[in-house]
Amino acid sequence: MEHGALGNSSAGNFILGKKEFESRRSAECVKRQGEAAGRKITLVEVPDWRKNREITESCQLLQQEIVLSTSLCAPGPHAILLIVRTDVAFREADRSVIEGHVELLGEKVWSHTIVLFTSENYLGDTPIELHIESEGGALHWLLEKCSNRYHVLTTESRHAGIQVQDLLDKVEEMVAENSSCHYEMDREILKDTEERKRKANERAHQRQQNVQKQRQNIRSQIGDRKLSELRLVLMGHRTAGKSSAGNTILGREAFELKTAVQSEFKQGTVADREVTVVESPCWSESNVQNTAKMYQLEFMHSLFLCHPGPHALLLVLRVDTKYSEMNNRVLEEHLELLSQNVWNHTIVLFTHEDWLGQTPIERHIESEGGALHRLLEKCRNRYHVLNTKVKNDDMQVMQLFEKIEEMVEENKHCYYQLDQKILDAVKERRRAEERAKERELKAQRPREENRAKIGEYIVFVFPHEHMHICLKPVHICNDNYINVHTSA
Repeated sequence: MEHGALGNSSAGNFILGKKEFESRRSAECVKRQGEAAGRKITLVEVPDWRKNREITESCQLLQQEIVLSTSLCAPGPHAILLIVRTDVAFREADRSVIEGHVELLGEKVWSHTIVLFTSENYLGDTPIELHIESEGGALHWLLEKCSNRYHVLTTESRHAGIQVQDLLDKVEEMVAENSSCHYEMDREILKDTEERKRKANERAHQRQQNVQKQRQNIRSQIGDRKLSELRLVLMGHRTAGKSSAGNTILGREAFELKTAVQSEFKQGTVADREVTVVESPCWSESNVQNTAKMYQLEFMHSLFLCHPGPHALLLVLRVDTKYSEMNNRVLEEHLELLSQNVWNHTIVLFTHEDWLGQTPIERHIESEGGALHRLLEKCRNRYHVLNTKVKNDDMQVMQLFEKIEEMVEENKHCYYQLDQKILDAVKERRRAEERAKERELKAQRPREENRAKIGEYIVFVFPHEHMHICLKPVHICNDNYINVHTSA
């Protein structure tokens, strides 16, 4: 298990002495076998969780895979290796995140856990104990939970065999402490999780078939026609990946990767289409009623930037994060600022497809259930997933365009028309901008008048260690001499 960043793969390859694990994120466990230090080894790589996300924010797919990881090395693992990087600070928030994810396996799992520190020679000759004592509280708690069992793997070291040998010796010592027993997952929990995964896979397959059939019916009506122009609006939470999605769609670094407080639009020619992409301001996790009026006006103004109206509103969601009831409530409140028929022009756009690996997006959807299902139903089961790490994959962008064109066909060739509510918001925003300029000018005028009265300043620096530096106004006399008021 690994906390926060890719490290499972390199540690697994180091232990097995060869490249068995790919250095990429994956939503499912990966099992590999080999030999090390004269022993047959089975290693299971568990999907990594996000460093700053509590267990309540992790998607169901990840939670299921953590639980099922123990069944891939039946009858059970001899050791749980919890990977912690030495070049990153370990804080109280990290402790809480690790506790929640590890204890999905049960409270007794700590008796079978070793903290595996990884380092690309970051520590140098510094002993790991000095690092531990320097970090303090949170890391101390983690080691105490593991009965102070820990080991360091320096992946850049030439002494790989010795490091792996020492690690396996510590594993055997821990097994002896546990009465020569491996870790055994609660069978009822394991059985229930396996059943939920099986049903989710069945529903995912059915969803794929239903969506494919629905798209085929619409595509038969469209034929080879395609829109020569596409106007798109990206909406979502500040960490959803709107800017990355916009860059992927346009095939270039058009949007800066930052939290947007104002709407921004970029244009380009993609797949023989003139494409306008508008990034709306990021919304927070608070209710719309608690957000500033300026933000609400800016949010509605984003649709006006692709006048006369967008062909599609793309709701951007991270695929590696839980979609909660609160997320759904905030999203719906934002769209309620627009008109009711906005859902007819909306597609859910999942980002961070690289985390899914070979897992279909439908498996994630069916594992989440509840709030995500209701959102997709409102959007008539229109969704797409983007790998924003890949900028030159024309196929994934082409498939998105095709889905947008199919939606436009369903809407009788109409885009989302700007209603009076949006037009009024645009007018109010312009009036607010005019008032802001007037206020700025009004505030500057007295400052300029005061500065004109003050005149210039001269600073005297006296080379005496006890002399004060004096700053006094200069008065220009008629005899062209300068009188300066000084004080000691």
